[in-house]
Amino acid sequence: MLSRRSLFFSTAAGLLLGRNLKAAPPQHAKPRVITPNGASLPYTLDGNVKVFHLIAEPVKREFADGFTINCWGYNGMTPGPTIEAVEGDRVRLLVTNKLPEGTSIHWHGAILPNGMDGVSGLTQPKIAPGETFAYELTLKQNGTLMYHPHFDEMVQIAMGMHGFFVVHPRVAPRRIDRDFAIFLNEWAIKPGTATPDPTVMLDFNVFTFNSRVYPGTAPLLVRTGDRVRIRVANLTMNSHPIHIHGHRFHVTGTDAGAIPESAWVPENTANVPVGTTRDIEFVADNPGDWVFHCHKSHHTMNQMGHGLPNLLGIDAAPTQSRLDALVPGTMVMGATGMGDMSEHLQHMAVPRNSIPMRGAAGPHGPIDMGGMFTIVKVRADLDYDRDPGWYQQPRGTGAWKVE
Repeated sequence: MLSRRSLFFSTAAGLLLGRNLKAAPPQHAKPRVITPNGASLPYTLDGNVKVFHLIAEPVKREFADGFTINCWGYNGMTPGPTIEAVEGDRVRLLVTNKLPEGTSIHWHGAILPNGMDGVSGLTQPKIAPGETFAYELTLKQNGTLMYHPHFDEMVQIAMGMHGFFVVHPRVAPRRIDRDFAIFLNEWAIKPGTATPDPTVMLDFNVFTFNSRVYPGTAPLLVRTGDRVRIRVANLTMNSHPIHIHGHRFHVTGTDAGAIPESAWVPENTANVPVGTTRDIEFVADNPGDWVFHCHKSHHTMNQMGHGLPNLLGIDAAPTQSRLDALVPGTMVMGATGMGDMSEHLQHMAVPRNSIPMRGAAGPHGPIDMGGMFTIVKVRADLDYDRDPGWYQQPRGTGAWKVE
């Protein structure tokens, strides 16, 4: 007779080999949530149990063209693939550890049996390298949940180990046309290097949406009149005030579930505290290219250099001439602000595997932002699978230079 532990692992092994599994029917296979620059996790069915398989492993993630970072994640990506299920579902979540150290996985926000909570040492042993654990639970609520390790969190979360666990209501309370999920992260990556420093507490220099920095972030494509939901998750060391241009929204949910409509407040900016999710919803009724970004100004820059001398307001001409004599082409930065240097910075040499602090080509010159920044593109007639390019502002609706 098998012991409980042997039965546990033999069952997990059997699942990994595909025994008693069948493909999910097509009507369940299509993801409802769009994870920009990411993906949703497929599942199989074992009777009436939805079976998902996560693999914790080192991954390489391209934050933007020419800027590739050594991360840890799940199934070859960071953030890990979005898990989608429905309230009332029975789910089995297999987790295989291919990291060089132990791990565990916590289903953040889920109401579940204590032994499925994923806190190593307290509710379970760690998942050692090479081992697979199975978690099984019935989903008792709906909302935007998360998953992340509860073993060596300082390193593993800082290296990119997290993902969305979206539980849809059995009956949707309202129509949602476009449902996006964006995970926030902060990184300490010195220019010219490729591995984040997980010991940094607050002095981060790279800020990402779904482990991408602008201009590497995918735009959010919506049609005029669409009702849009954006789910935002934060496991960083800072809160992030997330702001949209050209629209207002309501905060409709947290990692604890839906907010009653009577408690909705119209906002342009919603702070997303550490360890939480926020669902925001709006009707895209204003065509254009609208910015969606963190409103902490340093969080919309790329790979900032900290500890530079403050030259703001100083006449740097003598310093510039002396530097030119020694190293032609060197630029003294920050004497008149940084914005007008964006175009020049785009063409400056940077260390290998690095990215300029700011600046990307836009329809009217360099866009002077990076990091936690993307664009919501609202069009009357839009193909959801194709970037429509820059918005053509109707005549008489743009700002103009006064002569």
